[in-house]
Parts: sequence; structure tokens; C-alpha cells
Amino acid sequence: MVTGLTRAEAADRLTRVGSNALPVTPEPGLVRRILRSLGDPLVLVLLGALALTLLTRDVADAAVIALVVVVNSAIGVRQEVQASRAVRSLAAMVTTQAWVIRSDKVTQVPAVDVVPGDLVRLRQGDLVPADAVLVDGAGLQVDESVVTGEALPVDKDTGPDPGPHLAPDPAPGPDLGPDLGADPAPRAVGDAPSGPGAGPYAPATLLRSGTVVVHGRGVARVVATGSTSSVGRIASLMVGAPPATPLQRRMSRLSSQLAVAAIALSGVVLGLGVLRGEPIEEMVLTAIALVVAAVPESLPLVVTVSLALAARRMAARNAVVRDLAAVETLGSVTVLATDKTGTLTLGSMTVRDTWCPPGVDGELLFRGLALCSDAAIDEGTGRAHADPTEDALLRAVTASGADVAALRRAYPRLAEVPFDSVRKRMSTTHSGAGDRRDTQDPGATVVTWHKGAPESMLTEGWLVDSAAALAEARSQADAWARRGMRVIAVAEDRRTGPTPAAGPRLVGLVGLEDPVRETSRATVAACHAAGIRVLLVTGDHPATAVAVAEAVGIGDGEPATSLSEAGTAVDQHLADHVSVLARATPADKHTLVRALQASGEVVAMTGDGVNDAPALRQADIGVAMGVRGTEVARQAADLVLADDELGTVVRAIAEGRRVYANIRRFLTYGLSGGGSEVLIMLAGPLVGTSLPLQPAQILWLNLLTHSFAGAGLAAQPADPAALGQRPRNPQEGPMSGGLGWRTGVIAAFLAGSGLVAVALSPHAAIQTAVLLTLGAGQLGVAWGLRTPRRGQDVWGLRSDPLLPLLLLAAAMLASAVVVGPVRELLGTVAVGPMTWLGALVAGAAAYTLTSLLRARSV
Repeated sequence: MVTGLTRAEAADRLTRVGSNALPVTPEPGLVRRILRSLGDPLVLVLLGALALTLLTRDVADAAVIALVVVVNSAIGVRQEVQASRAVRSLAAMVTTQAWVIRSDKVTQVPAVDVVPGDLVRLRQGDLVPADAVLVDGAGLQVDESVVTGEALPVDKDTGPDPGPHLAPDPAPGPDLGPDLGADPAPRAVGDAPSGPGAGPYAPATLLRSGTVVVHGRGVARVVATGSTSSVGRIASLMVGAPPATPLQRRMSRLSSQLAVAAIALSGVVLGLGVLRGEPIEEMVLTAIALVVAAVPESLPLVVTVSLALAARRMAARNAVVRDLAAVETLGSVTVLATDKTGTLTLGSMTVRDTWCPPGVDGELLFRGLALCSDAAIDEGTGRAHADPTEDALLRAVTASGADVAALRRAYPRLAEVPFDSVRKRMSTTHSGAGDRRDTQDPGATVVTWHKGAPESMLTEGWLVDSAAALAEARSQADAWARRGMRVIAVAEDRRTGPTPAAGPRLVGLVGLEDPVRETSRATVAACHAAGIRVLLVTGDHPATAVAVAEAVGIGDGEPATSLSEAGTAVDQHLADHVSVLARATPADKHTLVRALQASGEVVAMTGDGVNDAPALRQADIGVAMGVRGTEVARQAADLVLADDELGTVVRAIAEGRRVYANIRRFLTYGLSGGGSEVLIMLAGPLVGTSLPLQPAQILWLNLLTHSFAGAGLAAQPADPAALGQRPRNPQEGPMSGGLGWRTGVIAAFLAGSGLVAVALSPHAAIQTAVLLTLGAGQLGVAWGLRTPRRGQDVWGLRSDPLLPLLLLAAAMLASAVVVGPVRELLGTVAVGPMTWLGALVAGAAAYTLTSLLRARSV
């Protein structure tokens, strides 16, 4: 008899062997993070300027540049640490579970707690948690593509049980050579090899960590975990930082382009200043300061932090992001293809009705439901370890008065053919020993039960029932399906002694109901308002699909297209015009996603089963159910719903739009401010001032804007009207939609305000007036770019993260004039009330202009 570990043995082995976790990239230390932040090319420009100012003994400018470097690095490192913590917390939420047999009971534990020697129970859709040898099972097929690259499922045979007394081999070195996929050779708990576990296992019996059960069931003995498993050995070669997301790459490319443009313009300022006779050292510092001011050097950091913090906010709303790139893509979704059970419905099946042909006792129907099932009954709770349908069927059997355990003992299983999407039925063969107590048929020796979809079973030529009886059964099944019920047909095939079986006969139908979620209709309506087309794609009966679609507002009552009908296949026309697809196979779902993408759609696809994995992986956003979804579905998805609520997807889409809008806000703010400084430096000589701003003053402005107000813009809440707008085109650049010319207008206005200050100020106070005017103007732009407020908190005095940062920036701007040491550092002078009033007017005017020009997505 195959026995598992006790709980005490498992706990002891977990302590000794360690967790079943793959190698991970170690978090960089504080010093490494600081050095990495200082290695940014634009920060290196600042450090070069610092070195030059020290060489020229310009202590004031050197102090300001050093302050800018320290503040920017400190803020950047702090935000990076917060982002890393957010991502780690997300990873901890998506925990793979495994069913193990410990102390003779089936128990669900986190996969990281699986240890060598554990007995693991596997079913269709499960992820193999560790390398293991199959010791019991039926019809087990495994997708090993993650390890071997082989696309087709592999049949697995049972082998000798290595026994529970196993420990893993020491982890191999990084150079695995040609034996990368070699089977591990576990050893006894001492150090000496013993028994059959001393050598490599037969490939046909070995289940590799990370592979997926696609068919059948089994029990396997774990022989290697963590870094010693097949996937762990491969993962040890892949430890490293994750690649940048597409949005991060686009932002980095934009930053490079802006840097080139800013350097060219700063070179022009340098050349003009030298031609006017300005000191070359001062003009070099001015040019470098302009480069730093004109380019939003913190943009890549803003993108990274925005994505990570958005992922944390989504997790708080039950949407766990497995890939940060998904946050960006969510804002572009144009089509949401959703399944039915558990997504639009509660996923809590209940048997509502049964029907048996004339002359068939309902007791026989419930016997078939009890025997033709792999669901295990928990003796403590009475619930089935199974999907909602199997659980509902066994609860109905129990409610009828039948004893499931007694029936299974009386009719031992001899063979089985598990359910698959091609046959659409499950078949089990049993000894008819129990029928010897059945006076109706005391000689029955073998009974085969079939359970599955009505269209796969209610066919003439397969069932021995008459055409009239089958027509009546089909009529009953269709009537139930039109009411939104799921219909299961059950048939029996008896063979008495050596007599050949006459063929299966129908023993009844079962109608199950899965109520529609109360929130589903509002969720679908919200998608339509956001310009998102909703499709219902299900393997259920067409009538059932249409009934649910009508209940939630999908398709306006149009008929469903049943893909099981002869000659019906997914093509471009079908993908573009049909809203309800029924009896869809895994291949149909995958083809549908590809057809929609070929039309330029950005597709989000929901699913929960192993058969949904290909479509989830193909979709732009794969969405898996976290409560009832299989491990393979969760691993294939980009987003996992911790509450299985479709409305959570809509909230996640709103969060994706928020991230992109905030990045555009930051671009508008940073580029308009930096552009205004470049413009005023170019135009200054035309109005009689050779140097409108000193290098230290430019750097001080940069410190106030990018480091403080810019951070507040990146954290703006979502626009309440965001889900009332059309999705953005994923191919558009970050400056599209008129954002470029709006930014240019704001920059020109700020520069014009500064030139007015030049014209109205005494010569000695020109630079101070320009500093105050540009600073106040840029803060006004930031306030004008914030998310529109509604309700009682219109001004955002209680909830806007931008407000305290703007107040801090304004205080630092004022300190440049009123605080003696800062004034000496920056080279400013005391000014009169009119200069202060002019700065306030410039800020108010910049706010008004920005509010009027704000793009729809900003």
C-alpha cells in the first residue's frame, strides 16, 4: 500500500531540506542601489558639472548641484525600494497549491512546502509541484513543454514506488552540460544510496516540476524539490533582473531623443554666450544645467514606480498582476472575451432537476453519478474535492439518500477514460458485484457508465434507445438549456458474463443551475461605456450561453454561434461580428483570440481551466480565476483575480488607464518646464539680459519640479471619467493626441512670462524675478494637470497627494529669496511686493491655461 509522510515528518524534512522554491535574483543592497542611481547618464552629467564647479572653486553652484544629486538619488532609491516591496508582496499572493497525502489524509498545502517523499495527488489542470515518480494513476498525460519544448502531451506510466525515505541530491553546479534534463538520483535519508531510488528513474514514470497535467489522474512520490528539480536546475541559469516592459522601453527611447535635442539647444546657448563674451566656465555650467532641466531624467524611474505601485493598488482590489507589462496593456483593452461559469455566474452549481426515460428508476441515475466521478468526498465536511459541477452532482446523490462511499466499495472501478474536450464525456468501467444483490439483474458482471454533454451522447447509433426516446430526451435538454441550465446526460452499458454488451442506454438527464452574479450586468455595461466589446465564449450548450448572455446584456439577444456545428469554425468574420460563441474548444478559443488580434483588437481573455491556457497565453491580457482556476491557467495568465469577479477586470482596466495618464501628465509637466528654461535662455539676449538664470538657479528649479511636484503627478488618482472614454491605440506614442503641441504652448507661455518679468524688473533683480516667475508658473502647471475632482473635495485638500508636495516646493522656491544662506547660495536678491505679485499672477495664469489645454487622456 502506498503511504505518505506524516505531518511531523513533513515538517522535519522541510526544516532540513528547505522550501520547494526556485532560485531568485537577490535584492541589491542599499549601496548598490545608490551606485546604480548615480550611474544614470544624466546623473553623470550632473556629477561632471559638480567636478567642474569644484575645479573652478564655484562653491555655491557646487553645493546646489550636490544637493540636486543627493535629493534625486535619495528619492529614487526610496521609491525603488517601495516598488520592490510591492512586487514581492504580489508574488507572495500568487501561491501555487498542491494536494498531498499526509497522515493518511488529503491536504492542500502551498507548493513551497512540498518535500521529498511526499505523496502528491494530481488531477487534470494541476501543476506538478516538484519532480516525482508516478506510483498510481489512470490515463495520465502531461504537458512537458516548459522543460523539453515538446508541444504534444506525454503519456505517463506507473513505476515502482521509491518509498518515502528520500532526500534530494546536492544542487548541481551552474554548468549542467548536455545532461540538463537528466533525471535526478535521490538518495536515502542517510548518505548511503539504497533501493530503487539510487539510480535515475525511467522517463515514462518521472513527472517533472512545473509541467502540467492535461489528462487523467494520478498519485506521485516526490523525489526532488527546489533548485534540485528539473525546472529548478534550469531556473538557476536564469537568475537576473527582469527585462524592461514595452512602456519602459518607449519612455527610455523618448528620454534619449529629448536628451539629444536638449544637448543641441544647450550647445547653442553655450555658443551664443561665448560669442557675447560671457565667461566660458559659466556658460559651460549653464549649458549643463539646461540639459538637466530640459530632460525629465527621472522618467524611467517614474514609469517603473508607477507600474509597481499600480500593481500593488490592483492587488488591494483583488487583481494580482503577474507581469508589470500587463498594467500598461490593460489601459488599451478593446475586447473582453469572458467565459461563463464562475465569471458571469457564481460558479456554485446546484442540481435543479432530473429526468429519466420511462421505466428507468431515478436511483439508477444517482448510482451512475456516484460511480462515474473522480471527485473525492471529504468525510469531515461532506464536500467534494472537485470542480463545482462534480461537487453539485455528488451533493445531489447524497441528498437522494445514496451512500457514495458504499456504492464505490460495492462497484470497484476496473478502468476509466477521463473526460476530454473531444469526446465530451467521461467513461468508467466497474465490477458488477454489487448487482448480485439487485434482483433485476443478478448476473451482471461488468457495468460501464458514461457521463457528458447531451450532444455527444444523445445520438442514434451509439445509444440503443429508440429514435422517439432520444428525441424526447433532446427536447428536454434543449428546454432546460434555454432556461440557462447546464445539462448532463448519463448512460449505462451492461455486459452479463460472456454475453457481448448490447450498447449503452440512457438512464437520465441532470439539469444544473449556476445563478448569474448580481454584479455581472453592471460590469458588462461598464465595459460597453468604456468602449470595450464583450464576448461570451463558453463550452456550454448554445441555448444556455444565450440565456446567460441575455441576462447580463451581451449580444442584444442575438443567437449564439455553436462551434460544434458541422462546418462552423472561427474565422475573421465570425470574430468581428459574433458576441456569443458556444461549444468552443480550446483550439477555437485560441483561434478566436488570434483572429481578433489580426483585426487590430487588444484582447483580454478570462479562463480557469487547463483548456483555457492556450488562449490565455495568446491574449494580450490573460485573466485567470484565483479561487476556482487551475494552476496551469494561473501560470499562463498575466492577471489573477483573487475574487473571481469580472468587475475586478474593469477596475484593473481603469488602473491601467490611470498609469498611462499619469505618465503623460509627468511628460507635459517636465517638458514644458524644461522647455521654458531653454527658451528663455535663448531669448534673453534679445530683451537685454545676457544670462536670465544662473546655473545654480536652473538646478534649483529642476530640484523643485522633477523631484517633488513630478512625484505627486505620478501618483494622481484615476479620472472618474476614464472609463467613459474609448481605449487608446496601443501603437500611439506617449506624446500623441495633441500632447506635443499642448506642451509646446505651455512652455512658450512660461517662457513669455519670464521675459515679461525681465522687462518689468530692475537689472539687479532680473534673475530673481525670472526664478520666481518660472517657478510659480511651473507649480501652476502642475496644479492644472491634476486629476479633475468632483463632489465635496473639489480642490483635493484632503486627498490629493500633489498638494503637500506643491506646498513644499513653493516653500523652497520662496526660501531662495527670503532665507539668507539660500539666497547667497543661489545668487538671488530681495525683491519688492510687485515681483511677488507678478509671480503669483504667472502661476494663476499658467494654471488656467493648462486646465483649458488639458488633453482628454491627461
